[in-house]
Amino acid sequence: MPIAETKQFTKFQQQTCSNGYSLQYTEEEKQPGSLTCQSHTAGLPESIIAAACSRSGQRVLHVDSRSYYGGNWASFSFSGLLSWLKEYQENSDVVTENSSWQEQILENEEAILLSSKDKTIQHVEVFCYASQDLHKDVEEAGALQKNHASVTAVHSIEPAEPACLPTADESLSTQSCETPADHTQNSDPESSLEVNDAEAAGEKENHSDDKPSEEETSENVPKVQDNTEPPKKNRITYSQIIKEGRRFNVDLVSKLLYSRGLLIDLLIKSNVSRYAEFKNVTRILAFREGIVEQVPCSRADVFNSKRLTMVEKRMLMKFLTFCMEYEEHPDEYKAYEETTFSEYLKTQKLTPNLQYFVLHSIAMTPETTSSTVDGLKATKTFLRCLGRYGNTPFLFPLYGQGELPQCFCRMCAVFGGIYCLRHSVQCLVVDKESRKCKAMIDQFGQRIISKHFVIEDSYLSENTCSRVQYRQISRAVLITDGSVLKTDSDQQISILTVPAEEPGNFAVRVIELCSSTMTCMKGTYLVHLTCMSSKTAREDLEQVVQKLFTPYTEMEAENEHVEKPRILWALYFNMRDSSDISRDCYNDLPSNVYVCSGPDSGLGNDNAVKQAETLFQQICPNEDFCPAPPNPEDIVLDGDSSQQEASESSVVAEANSETPKESTDLGNPEEPSE
Repeated sequence: MPIAETKQFTKFQQQTCSNGYSLQYTEEEKQPGSLTCQSHTAGLPESIIAAACSRSGQRVLHVDSRSYYGGNWASFSFSGLLSWLKEYQENSDVVTENSSWQEQILENEEAILLSSKDKTIQHVEVFCYASQDLHKDVEEAGALQKNHASVTAVHSIEPAEPACLPTADESLSTQSCETPADHTQNSDPESSLEVNDAEAAGEKENHSDDKPSEEETSENVPKVQDNTEPPKKNRITYSQIIKEGRRFNVDLVSKLLYSRGLLIDLLIKSNVSRYAEFKNVTRILAFREGIVEQVPCSRADVFNSKRLTMVEKRMLMKFLTFCMEYEEHPDEYKAYEETTFSEYLKTQKLTPNLQYFVLHSIAMTPETTSSTVDGLKATKTFLRCLGRYGNTPFLFPLYGQGELPQCFCRMCAVFGGIYCLRHSVQCLVVDKESRKCKAMIDQFGQRIISKHFVIEDSYLSENTCSRVQYRQISRAVLITDGSVLKTDSDQQISILTVPAEEPGNFAVRVIELCSSTMTCMKGTYLVHLTCMSSKTAREDLEQVVQKLFTPYTEMEAENEHVEKPRILWALYFNMRDSSDISRDCYNDLPSNVYVCSGPDSGLGNDNAVKQAETLFQQICPNEDFCPAPPNPEDIVLDGDSSQQEASESSVVAEANSETPKESTDLGNPEEPSE
């Protein structure tokens, strides 16, 4: 988001520096109360709070030491991801200390140091299985000139990759499966899917049309081409991935949106939905006895399923109908409140096949720790979300999860918020008498005063978090050449839950994205694996990866009948989960400093929305949370000619009868996004 959008703050002047932005203030602005809220890190909860405060008329300054929006909620192109990996490694090796803040601390004040090192990401491992035919002159298509924020993808992979990476025996075809260069956004997700399918079909027709003309020229030529063309389609080299790097949008955190969840309701209520587009998840899968199969969810899917017998269909529909109304029939489950949901399902006359589907693909709850009430509640939530936007309960934002924080940042900027990336904060200044935070000191030694401070947990120092016990999330990101369940359409968005096999381990959630989600290049799939950590990410997830995929090798590239999709590139890392940390766990935290957590391991975003709304009500107790912006016709500009404008508007209203129609039309484009 361009900082030029914040031009309403005329007293704030931005001076570009070599490593970020320096804020300059007049003497009037340095007085207490010049800012209402300061936010550090542009994660999803912080972005929602900043948007809500700015919308309610508060003056907001949003700073982040990173060079991108979203924090650990961000999405990266492939080259951006490689740059992020290199930056992570450099930050873990080098820690810079700056003591210029000490000169700004007065006698009646004390400082709370902030962390200059990001410790939320650990155990990063990168593997490349695609053919290593990378040349020095291979660059990302459409990339801008290199600057401080962008690092060449060719060089950035070298520190991150293990020394045992496979090398290509020979240079393979570098022809890439390109998608259209100019993307025209469509407010209807289904229509955008049809466009992608039509393009794929058109390309197939073009290839088929080329063959007869070649056959007319020579009878031997088609035989040679038939032998060489299939490997070209299957072989995707590392050069292609680098060249098409801007086609990728890789999320650091993998989540979906429930169609009736809190985030969707907030997007609609605040009208932020107009800044983003979504696609419906097309299928829900199950992995049982080594086989991936599709799970029937809706009534139509249940009765059309060929895997279920007539008796099973009736059993399943009867149980799902009860789950929708379980609160009205407490006698049906009250005796099982202390047991697990898995044990409760065994008492409901469901076959083992149906029990597996309900537990792992509909309720998606842990088999050993989820209670009966938790399972029934999760099943009801799943069923309530069916049919609102499609055949499954879930939506996925085009271009990745990282679009959502940016949407709320845009709303904040539209209403006057100021954004400064690559601008770090050294410490918070606390008044000794009131024990409230009164200012922050940035990297240039400047003192910035505010009433409220919103900060992400990762910015707090070890002294502040000495009593905090963090959990970890294990993450894996794979680029593959095929889907885990092949169908007639290659544009499928799938979610799959693989249950834990050993005690102490956790179920693994798999989300597979196709190229129509604008997160990967054509001919590939982007696969996200997530679970709660018990070991390192690779140790937690590698077993599931081996069950569903196989590494890409030159020998298998020649074989068209490989059952499992092949891995072209893989990334493993652990991410900190601070979602359940109580405020009391932090040491000596001032009352006007509000801590937001990073991403949690859950599938939805409800935790982030609840957290943002709770903190906003503490900052602005009498304000509405993210109300819809006013219509352009309702905005009244300050001026001396108010009476003249009123008279002119009345004349226009009488002379032009089409004005009401125009205001109606302005609201129409927002309806499809709901």
